[in-house]
Amino acid sequence: MNSTPIDQSTVPFTRRELLRRSGGGFGAIALAALLADESASAGRASEPVDPLDVRQPHHPAAAKRVIFLFMPGGPSQVDTFDPKPRLTLDDGKPSPKLYLGQQRTLMGSPWKFRKYGEAGLDVSELFPHTAECVDSLCVVRSMVTDDSNHPGGCLLMHTGERVSSRPSLGAWVTYGLGTENRNLPGFVAIGPGPIIEGARQYGASFLPAAYQGTFVSNLDQPLRNLAGPTARDQQRRELDSLARLNELHRAIRPDDSRLSARINSFELAYRMQVAAPDAFSLAGETAETARLYGLDQPQTETFGKQCLLARRLVERGVRFVQLYHTTGGFQPWDQHSDLKGGHEKNALATDLPIAGLLRDLRQRGLLEDTLVIWGGEFGRTPAAEGTAKGRDHHPFGFTMWLAGGGIKGGMAYGATDEFGWDAVENPVHVHDLHATILHLLGLDHERLTYRFAGRDFRLTDVHGNIVERILA
Repeated sequence: MNSTPIDQSTVPFTRRELLRRSGGGFGAIALAALLADESASAGRASEPVDPLDVRQPHHPAAAKRVIFLFMPGGPSQVDTFDPKPRLTLDDGKPSPKLYLGQQRTLMGSPWKFRKYGEAGLDVSELFPHTAECVDSLCVVRSMVTDDSNHPGGCLLMHTGERVSSRPSLGAWVTYGLGTENRNLPGFVAIGPGPIIEGARQYGASFLPAAYQGTFVSNLDQPLRNLAGPTARDQQRRELDSLARLNELHRAIRPDDSRLSARINSFELAYRMQVAAPDAFSLAGETAETARLYGLDQPQTETFGKQCLLARRLVERGVRFVQLYHTTGGFQPWDQHSDLKGGHEKNALATDLPIAGLLRDLRQRGLLEDTLVIWGGEFGRTPAAEGTAKGRDHHPFGFTMWLAGGGIKGGMAYGATDEFGWDAVENPVHVHDLHATILHLLGLDHERLTYRFAGRDFRLTDVHGNIVERILA
């Protein structure tokens, strides 16, 4: 028999020794799981039973709600809100800057600019009605983004990420704050035509499904199948029975939010049968209001209805309304050719309704705590594209504007160079815009997080700075 002493360091643990040495770690594992559960809601003050209940913001909010006027395709900054006299002077000359490695010919704006308001801000003759509201606007002339293609640019503007699916801005806002009216959706997206990237622009991605936007495309019948049965008591009993069955199904699937969202959607639909027909109906509006929004003119009727619906929804407590100008195509502002004809048609369709919305919100005392945002996914080049008198995509310096909801009106912020190529003064990245929007709503963009796939996600990822100088 071999009597050589056994080296204990080479012997595997006995079960007793393993438990003795690692038992303390089980508590750490449990604590880690508990902290992971808590981190999913760490960005919110409390976690109510209903996902859309009102929540307290992180800090006092200047804005309670948002209307985002999105212009798909990319409006040209040098033809709308960022005048460039040097570009007009050098019209037809070779550009001093190469674009995608190619020499382009500079193209001055076909439209004249005028100064408006007490601050004397320059606005193109494309927007004569919006120009009269310029004292409410903060025109950001130094926007920059990371993607010069429509799909990535639109996703970045809406979700903070240009490739993978992430929750939309509206979904993050309703996740952080809930909604003020339990009888209507907290987040509504309105667009009469197809939208590039579709539901990803207003979806919830990995956030619980209750926070995705409710999409409205038919402006004459915004929400179908709202007419409920006359026997409301019977309908209530049926929904209660269905809810009990769904709860049994959900009990063994606690990590899947889709069934919870389905249960909540049934309840919301039940309540909406009373509230939604009134909210979405324009029949009770006066003739004066219809004219204010351009409902009496065929060119402005469609976007006018969208803007009027937005006002009706926010005054009833809807937290976030996203409007897509998709009349005539899914990216109507994408003028690679015939810039003059395309931008004139688009501005004619939207200018009067936008001005009507701003005036109506102000008259009703809503503008002071409603944040209104205007812009596209990027701008357009100061140079011509080929010989077709159009402009190409341009992410390096473009314009958006904000109004109401804690914004300092009657000012321009940032600047592009003398031709409109690059943001050279106070660049504002899309992440900065998102951080600022959340801040105005009382949300800290670094604290508003959600744990998914082993990490804490946020709208601004690891970026974003609040643009303090545009705050009132």
